[in-house]
This record gives sequence, structure tokens and C-alpha cells, in this order.
Amino acid sequence: MHRDLNDPSVIEAELADTVWDAIVVGTGLGGATLGYALAKAGWRVLFCERGLDYLSDPRALGSNYAEMLQGHDGSLQDGDPGWLLGAGRYEQPLVDHSSVRVRQFLPFIGSGVGGSSALYGMAFERFARSDFESGRWHAQVTETTLEPNWPLDYADFCGYYRTAEQLYRVRGTPDPINSAVGELGFVGSPPISSQAAEHLATHLSKQGLHPYRLPLACEFVAGCQCCQGFLCLQRCKNDGARIALEPALRNFGARLLNRCSVRRLNADRQRVTSIECNRQGQTLTLRARHVFLAAGALQTPNLLLRSASDVWPQGLANSSGMVGRNLMRHAIDLYLIQARPADRNAHFDNRFKELAFNDFYCIDGTKLGSVQSFGRLPPGPMLFESLRQDLQAVAGACPAKMLGLFKPVMTPLLQRMVEQSIPMASTLEDLPYLDNRVLAAPDDAPESVNINYRLHEDDWRRLALFRTHLRRALKGLSWRMVKQADNNQRIAHACGTCRMGHDAHTSVLDAFNRCHDLENLYIVDSSFFPSSGGTNPGLTIAANALRVADHLTGVSDYTQQHG
Repeated sequence: MHRDLNDPSVIEAELADTVWDAIVVGTGLGGATLGYALAKAGWRVLFCERGLDYLSDPRALGSNYAEMLQGHDGSLQDGDPGWLLGAGRYEQPLVDHSSVRVRQFLPFIGSGVGGSSALYGMAFERFARSDFESGRWHAQVTETTLEPNWPLDYADFCGYYRTAEQLYRVRGTPDPINSAVGELGFVGSPPISSQAAEHLATHLSKQGLHPYRLPLACEFVAGCQCCQGFLCLQRCKNDGARIALEPALRNFGARLLNRCSVRRLNADRQRVTSIECNRQGQTLTLRARHVFLAAGALQTPNLLLRSASDVWPQGLANSSGMVGRNLMRHAIDLYLIQARPADRNAHFDNRFKELAFNDFYCIDGTKLGSVQSFGRLPPGPMLFESLRQDLQAVAGACPAKMLGLFKPVMTPLLQRMVEQSIPMASTLEDLPYLDNRVLAAPDDAPESVNINYRLHEDDWRRLALFRTHLRRALKGLSWRMVKQADNNQRIAHACGTCRMGHDAHTSVLDAFNRCHDLENLYIVDSSFFPSSGGTNPGLTIAANALRVADHLTGVSDYTQQHG
């Protein structure tokens, strides 16, 4: 099995004259799942991944945050690009143009096999029926230039949800609010881990809410650390690399080029003709019958915009002008619920994302979103560094430097908060606005991510309502809210930047994720979302990848099982 092609002469001999059935750019949940299904159906598949293969590379850094490994104390000096790549993290700065003071920071997204799923907290939730009807719920929003309508409905996803749940070995219990969603593909449900979590579930039930065991794509092996935010080296996290990429390479003849940066796509008016890459200083030109972009909702539009040419002056596949627009990322707040002293014993464990409830998903004619366990917060030194960076962005370097003097005092307090609270996260559906977008990167930093994103009036109105509902639900508990909804550093759920739709003038993709403009170019990461939904995007990305593969081959797992 060829996991990695290290010899440049081998690359030249084997790949230069090959026309692949499919080249998949990116190996997250969309790219890995799609490539797996295509390879299983007999297609010749080549994966291109700009990061490392943590499953086989001895340089992979896992089991803790990169900021806390080998002498680091909550921060990374000058970004430490090589260190971040070793930890499966994207190492280029995100440049935020959303305010007068342009801000740069390292986005907490993945780069390496598995993409951001190698870092995720493994929550694998289905979208609700209402998510495919967002235009009905948000029809009166005057600032929304484009209605967030899907060209599909829940029925188009239902069977693929079940297949993806089985493929990623999801464990959890049904949501009582959305019980009529079709047969689930769960493979079991682990018990609640602690008395504190049981007490919280009981409190929520007494408030008339309907908590359930959050579905997770996790094996729950002995000693599981629930590696949210960093690579899992115990092979417990069911991410795109372990579940889809690895068997595609091992069993179905797919090939992987990691540390391979795709620089641009070349195309005539009908088709992508070639892909230009750089790998370890060597330029490669690759060709395929079909090209699938799955680099994420930030980098996929970035790649299309920097692939502008005389034929495509606005950027590749961008005759609509929609590439990069309609950026959504969810508006997420944290609620830190203090565990009772009686529950903070040797068995208290707040690492796991265990509980969720959707009583406020759609309420009184308004669509809000989900509430679920966040998992353990990053350690105290990282939280302090985050506070310092936020202060510097708002007030400048001098106040941030003054705050640094208090690090010895504040870090233990922050660590105690981490260890004694159960964090819950509210996830508000944000809407697709034309001015929220990924901007073209400058020529001297082509892989940097440049965005403009802000919450709009209707987002703020619904966010205030959501916060009111949460305050009532948590009455009687000791808790504090950490407002993060308008913090663009929390961009892990980016989506919508190459939206699908029936109208080629207002969308980039058709209902099967093919670009309207080009007959052999598809996009299968979360860029295709017409709306963000009110919960985690991972399962919908994976289910859609199986749906697209089924459309192209007719022999996917779903077809075989449901014939």
C-alpha cells in the first residue's frame, strides 16, 4: 500500500501521465468520505492533502493542544508553522477585515489527513427538517439578500444520514423533539460519565426540556481523552482519515499525496483541464476526469478565486459572482455550569460532549438552534492567552502587555474554572449575507484566509432571544456565560461560500454539488450549504458526500443496502 510518495522520481514516473477518475482536494469529512465511496466503486482516486498524514507520520503531535506540548505554555511564538502542521492545524493566519482595525489570528481549523474532523469534538447530529426549510423560517428577514433555501429536502438526506452514522460508528440516543426523523444508524450509547452530568440532565428535564445523549463518532476506548481540539493518537476518534481515507488507501487502491499544496486549477470554458500543485518544492501537474474540492469553506473559495484566468476573470466557476460570498460560521455562546461540590469527586469528568437538547431549535415561530455539551475547555494557560489576544485586538498592545503581568494569578483561577464546570454551547443558525464573505488572498500570501464577517440585525435579535431562553432554563444552577457569538476566531463551522441551488445566477453548485459553470468540477465540503442549520455540520457533510457518490456511481453503500 502506497501511503506516501516520497521519492520525486516515483512521483514523476507514476503520476505525470496518469489521468485519474477522480482527484479529491482535501481529506476532511467531505473529501475522505466521497473518495472512499468512489474508490470502493472501482474509481481510480487520488487524494491531495496539504498537511501531514498523522496516521503514519512519526512527526505527528497529539493527545494535547499544540500550545501545551513540549515546553509551550499556552501560546505559540510567531505561530510556529511547522509545529502547528505537526499537530494537524492550519498554520497560515486568518486576516479579519470585519472592523476598522484589521485583525490577524490563527484559525482553529485542521490541515492534514482528516481535515478539521481530526480536531473535532465528534458530535454527529442530523440537521432537522426545519433546516431544509430555512426560507420559510427566515422569509421576513429584510437584510437577507438570498433566501436560505435548499434545492433538496430532508427526505433526500434521510437514508444517507443513517449510512453515514453506521460508517462513522456513531453512539448516542434519539432526540425526543425530533423523534420522527427516520431510522437511526447508531451502534449504541455509552452511559453518562459522571454524577454531575446526571444532575444537569435531571435539572433540564424538570424545566420541561428534553435532554438526550449527544451522538458522537467515538469508540470510547479505555482511557479515552475525548481529544477535542487536537489529534487522537489512540485511534478512538472516528474522523475522516481513520474511517474513510485509510480504508480507501488500504482496500480500494486509492492514492494519497500529502504535504501537497494545490496552487490553482486550470480550465477552459467547459472543464477543469489540470491541477497545479507544489510538493516539497517540486511542481506537479495532475489531471482527472472529475475534480472534487473539499478543502473547507474557507480554502475552497480561496482556491477558486486565485484560479482566475482570461477565461474566468472573476475566479474559476464564478460567473454568478457568488464564490466566497454568504459565509456562515454559527453564533456560539458558552455557558459554564458550576458542578455542585458533592459532584466534584474523583469520578467527575467534563471531557465528554454528552448532553444536548433542541427545545429552542424552533420556538414561537422563530428559528434559533441547538444546545449541547461543549466538552472540556482548553487549559488555563491557553484561556489566558486567548484573553490577552482579545484585549490586544480591541485596545492595542500596551493594555495586553499589562494584562500579561497578571498571568501567574489569573491562570490558576482559569484552570479551576475549567476543572469545576460543565460547559454547554448554544449554536445559533446564522444567515447567508452577501457581504459576509471570503476575500481573495493577496499574491504574496496566496494561502492566507481573508474574511469579512459580522452578525446582522436579525442575528442579534434571535441571539438575544436565545440567551433569554437559556437564562430561564438554567435558573437555579450556578453558571456564567462567555459571550463568543460575535468572535470571529470561533470559525470552526464555516460554511456556505459556494452555495448550491437551482438558479445558476444566485448559486455556484447544482443539487448534486457540480459547479454550474464546469461539467467536471464538484465541491463536497460545507461550502455547498445554502443555510448553516442550527447544529454541527459534520454528519450532513459526510451524508452528502455519500449522496454525491451514489449519484455518480450508482453503487454506493446506500444503494447496496437499500437497493
